[in-house]
Amino acid sequence: MKARDWEQIGVSSEGGVATVTLNRPERYNALGVRIVGEVREALEEIEGSGEVRAMILTGAGDKAFCSGADLKERAGMDDDERWAHNRSMVALAEGLARLQAPTIAALNGLAFGGGLEIALACDFRIAARGARFALPEVGLGIVPGAGGTQRLPRLVGPTHAKELILTGRRIDAERALEMGLVGEVVPAEGLMEAARSLAGEIAANSPLALAYAKAAVDLASETAIEQGLRYETAAIRATLASEDYRIGLAAFAEKKQPEFPPLSARRVT
Repeated sequence: MKARDWEQIGVSSEGGVATVTLNRPERYNALGVRIVGEVREALEEIEGSGEVRAMILTGAGDKAFCSGADLKERAGMDDDERWAHNRSMVALAEGLARLQAPTIAALNGLAFGGGLEIALACDFRIAARGARFALPEVGLGIVPGAGGTQRLPRLVGPTHAKELILTGRRIDAERALEMGLVGEVVPAEGLMEAARSLAGEIAANSPLALAYAKAAVDLASETAIEQGLRYETAAIRATLASEDYRIGLAAFAEKKQPEFPPLSARRVT
């Protein structure tokens, strides 16, 4: 990826793993117009780079992953501007969900509202001990509007989802783990190490196979099984005939680590 200056995020890449850091710690990494736009731009660069095989999303500081929409900024907007801001947040969450490279949310602190919603759009969530989670929108007179009402019940079931959404309750990392909201809870000082370890395991694999496999698993919760199986059939046919599979078979025979090429197609779906 090309190096560039960002105002409100940090972006780095090493060993096929990109790390995007929300960098507004003084505002608990709140999602204002600028930062949402920058993350969306970064996702486009990651998707088009051909180099990135896994991505980590985290927040700056030790208090917050992301506190959600920047409500101070929202208060100064008219109705049309608020709607546009919401649509941009939805596009950000969708960009994370549809990124061909698998994504890991490293939750270093509180994840509230839209902050939790963008974490839900990631493939994996690892929480630091002490992190807290909430969807408090109903207490403000609105509903979760960046995918929370749809992604949360698919992840934790409707009862747990209603518990969080209809009460606005805050839960800790251990309760989130019990619900299945996060997959792992680790000491704060070991959070990025755990995220990088998982990302490294993913990045060692074929980027073509990763993209097809991620899309196939996502379809399992979005469509009837017949459609999912048809996609799986198309995916295995495409990968059986791929250069990646030839490389993988040769490396297996020679007992060495395969060196897969970058993903050449923009989309496998």
